[in-house]
Amino acid sequence: MEGLLEAFYASRDTYVSVYLGLLRYAAPLLAVFLLVRCAKPLLTFRREPEIWAWLNLPGDNQIPITHWENVIGRSKSCDVTINFPTVSRNHAVLTRYDDGSWTITDAGSKDGVQVNGDPVQISVIREKDVISIGGVDMRLQPITAKQEQRQAELRTKAASGWDSVGNLLVLTLLQCLMVLGYLLAGNREDFMTILQGFGGIMICQWALLIFYLIIRRTSFEVETLAFFLCTVGMAAIASVKPGETVKQLIAMALGVVTFLAVGWSLRDLERAKIVRYLAVVAGVGFLVITLLFGREYYGAKNWLVIGGMSLQPSELSKLCFVYAGASTMDRIMNKRNIILFIAYSVVICGFLALMNDFGTALIFFCAFLVIAYLRSGNMGTIALAVTALGFAGVLALKIAPHALKRFAVWRHVWEDPFGGGYQQTQAMISIAAGGLLGLGPDRGRLQKVFAADSDIVFATVSEEWGLILAVITVLCIVVFGLFAIRTASVTRSSFYAIGGCTAASILVIQTILNCLGTVDVLPFTGVTFPFLSNGGTSMIGAWGLLGFVKAADTRQNASFAVRFTGGGRDSDE
Repeated sequence: MEGLLEAFYASRDTYVSVYLGLLRYAAPLLAVFLLVRCAKPLLTFRREPEIWAWLNLPGDNQIPITHWENVIGRSKSCDVTINFPTVSRNHAVLTRYDDGSWTITDAGSKDGVQVNGDPVQISVIREKDVISIGGVDMRLQPITAKQEQRQAELRTKAASGWDSVGNLLVLTLLQCLMVLGYLLAGNREDFMTILQGFGGIMICQWALLIFYLIIRRTSFEVETLAFFLCTVGMAAIASVKPGETVKQLIAMALGVVTFLAVGWSLRDLERAKIVRYLAVVAGVGFLVITLLFGREYYGAKNWLVIGGMSLQPSELSKLCFVYAGASTMDRIMNKRNIILFIAYSVVICGFLALMNDFGTALIFFCAFLVIAYLRSGNMGTIALAVTALGFAGVLALKIAPHALKRFAVWRHVWEDPFGGGYQQTQAMISIAAGGLLGLGPDRGRLQKVFAADSDIVFATVSEEWGLILAVITVLCIVVFGLFAIRTASVTRSSFYAIGGCTAASILVIQTILNCLGTVDVLPFTGVTFPFLSNGGTSMIGAWGLLGFVKAADTRQNASFAVRFTGGGRDSDE
């Protein structure tokens, strides 16, 4: 290998200009093609409701039950609306479990719930039981096993295995072109570590796809986009800190393991509830440990240093926060449960404030707003929370000098280009220099600026690979968000809907803060770009959040979080 490299580097100058010129056009074209191929099935699939039972009312009226958790009441926003004056607005919750059993839970109604004439708070429902809600009698008729199997067969199919293989071949071609670009333009002593970084991503992505095909899961669009983002991030690290490519590769591999672990935990809602309790404790524990033993960098005490390795536990707390916020509908209707979650959110944001990590606190608060809206649907509550944030923000600026300094320079970076506005002015100059197609790998000047591979990574990608490819990385995150919204309306449990939408919201919010902070549209918070920025805990957390988005996918043979039975179809039995 050394001999081949010696011969190559001796004559490489004759190839560099021609190849890099071609690469500047090939990279964005392949990226656009890959984005379209992956985004189309995620954003255009047919969203048909699944029927899990029928609710038989007097007068031969039948109401289809299309979710595992259904609010029954007089309100038009309920899943099952019964327009009768004795029925409360949100009267009861009808719930299906993984084993196919059903329960009815009183949601704090005025007249209560009766089963076979007996008042109940929560009760198992059998097919011939008479349920009385506000004096209205009804019977539940679950679908048969044969009907359930037929329904699974008729669900929207995910992309075929060959489509997933084709997408990954396109991504692999892009990765190979990037590696060759660094071989031509980069330093010889760094090439082997760069090769290990890109080669490791290729091995991970193909190993995961093969695993999917073995368990007969054919949808790989979400994962392909995530690996594409990791590839672009690896390119930024290869230019700025080539010695850290292997470390980032290890973090990505751990992230994929976390992604699979989240999916496994969500295969069984009862198991997910147990994991949720553990996550609640872990989320606070990570922050407490950081507060006690963490080190302060640039005004924020949000790093743990263990054996020369730096960790940012607040990134993992995001994953725990999603677990804490996601909940089944019967618990959402319990006011005590909502109050406990609000208290938990206050504790989390309080610890982050004590650590002076206001960028992360803002992300948690936005995630709280998403969860609060999905749980209540009450915009008044959201407006009140936003007002409280305004007062808290003013207080934070009074007690945190480094935060005040960042706000003071916001929209005024050109007035202090060698001081507080240095990173952003250099980032904007580099974005302009890169143009639409970029200068080529390892040819940018921004790599010499602090945090070029993390806080301002968007500018590094723009300078070396062009604004087109940088915008595509943003659109990949947008696709995750839109996909989560589309799946929320047909997902089986509120646990999946809240978890998927909240996780996607965190990814989108981080991307907005990172990119718009880089170009001085928003205050510079120093938050990471998911999958793209250099940082082990950030990478692990991003993959874990993606696991929630994937788990909400109800397309046939798409998500590993949906149980599989024989006959080539998905099932949850």
